Amino acid sequence: MRIGKVLAFLVVLLFAATSAMAAGFRLPEAGAKAMGMGFAFTAQADDPSAIYFNPAGIIQLEGTNAKVGVTFIRENGAEFTGITPLTGGASVSETQKDLDFFVPNAFITRKHSPHFAYGVGIFVPFGLGQEYNDPNTSIFRNQITKIDLMTLVVNPTVAWKINDVLAVGAGVDFMYGKAELKRTPFNPALGGNLYNSSLEGDGTAWGYNFGLLLTPSPNWKVGFAHRSGFDLDIKNGDVEIRNIGAATSALFFGGATSFDTKGNATVRMPATTGLGIAYVRNRLTLEVDADYTWWHSYKNLRVEITDPRPPVLVTTDSDKNWIDTVAIYVGGEYRVTDPLALRLGVRYDPYAAPADTLGPELPDSTRMYYSAGAGYKVSNWIFDLSYMYVDRKDRSASNIRTEGANPVGFNGEWKGDAHLVAFDVGYKF
Repeated sequence: MRIGKVLAFLVVLLFAATSAMAAGFRLPEAGAKAMGMGFAFTAQADDPSAIYFNPAGIIQLEGTNAKVGVTFIRENGAEFTGITPLTGGASVSETQKDLDFFVPNAFITRKHSPHFAYGVGIFVPFGLGQEYNDPNTSIFRNQITKIDLMTLVVNPTVAWKINDVLAVGAGVDFMYGKAELKRTPFNPALGGNLYNSSLEGDGTAWGYNFGLLLTPSPNWKVGFAHRSGFDLDIKNGDVEIRNIGAATSALFFGGATSFDTKGNATVRMPATTGLGIAYVRNRLTLEVDADYTWWHSYKNLRVEITDPRPPVLVTTDSDKNWIDTVAIYVGGEYRVTDPLALRLGVRYDPYAAPADTLGPELPDSTRMYYSAGAGYKVSNWIFDLSYMYVDRKDRSASNIRTEGANPVGFNGEWKGDAHLVAFDVGYKF
C-alpha cells in the first residue's frame, strides 16, 4: 500500500473522530504504548508515535510503519464546595457534568535509507472541556457554563542518523483549532440573569519540533525533544446572545430577545521540552523522563466583542499568569515473550494555575497518574492496550475579585478524578 493512500485514510478517520473531542488543556495521550509506561518514552521512542514524543526516534523503525489509535477519557465531574460571587456568602456544593472524550492519533513512517527516515503524525496536543449542569442556575454561570477547546496537529517529520551514537529529527507543525465558550452574565439590579451567551470560532497556527537521540551503549539511551508553542488566533467567531432578560433587552438591545455579533480571541498554548534516560537489559526496559511545560506564555485570555453593548456585553480580559511546571514520568516494559510485553508507569504533574487566578473553566490541580498496559505482536500487526487512573489532588483557593465590572473567582475546594483507556493498532508494511 502506498504511503500517500495510507495517510489520506488516516486524515479522514481523524477528522471524523475529533468532532466530539475535548479534555484537559495539555494532552500527551498520543500513544497507548507510551501511556502504559506513564508517558516515559522520550528516550525509547521506538514506535511511530515517536513523531510526537521524540522525532529522532523514527530512524529506529525499519521499513514502513503505520499506527492508529484512540484514547477514551472518562472525566468525572469535579466537585466544588465553597463560596462564589453568586452564593450570597453561603457555602454550597456543585459538581460539574461527567464527560466522555475520545482523543485520536495516527502516525506513519518510512525508513528511506540506513541514515534517513520520514513520516507524518496527526494528534491532539491540547484540549479543554468543562460543563456545568444548568446554565441558568449554576453558581459559576456568570463566569462559565461550558468551555470546549479542540486542537488537531499535522506534523511532517524527518530524521537523520548522524553516526552510531547520535540521531536527530525535526518537523513542522500545522494546528487547526476550534473553541466554544458559554456563560450567563448576572446582575441583580437588572433582574438576575442577563442572557445566555455563546462564542464559537476556529483558527490555525504554525509551530515546529525537534529531537535528539543518543545511544552511547547498547544498554543506555538518552532522548531530548522540544515542541514550540502555538498562538491559536480565533477571528470573527460567532457570538450568539439568547434569552435576553426584559430589563436588559429594553435598556441595551432595543427590545430584542436575541442578538448576534462577532468575537476574537487568541489562545496561547505553551512550548514543551522533554528529557529522558532509558536503561535496557535483556527483556527489561526502564525509563525516567523530566517534562517541562512553558506555561508562562498563558498570561491572559482576552475575548473581544466587535459590537459591544456596554456595560452588559463588553470585551473581557482575564488574567491567568500560569507558571512553568516540571512533570516526572517513570515507566518500564518487560517483554515476557517475543510477542508479549507488559508495562507499568507513574507520573507526577504539578499544577500550573496559581491560586489567585484559578478559575472554574479549568480548576487545575496537581495530579498523579498510574498506568498499566500490554502489547502483543501477531505477524506484521502490533496491538497496544493501556489503562491510566488520574488522581486529581484536592485544590483550594480564595480569589473572589472583580474583573472589569464582573465579580469572579471563588473561595473553596475542588475534588475530582479521571479514567483513561488507550488502544492502538500498528502495521509494518
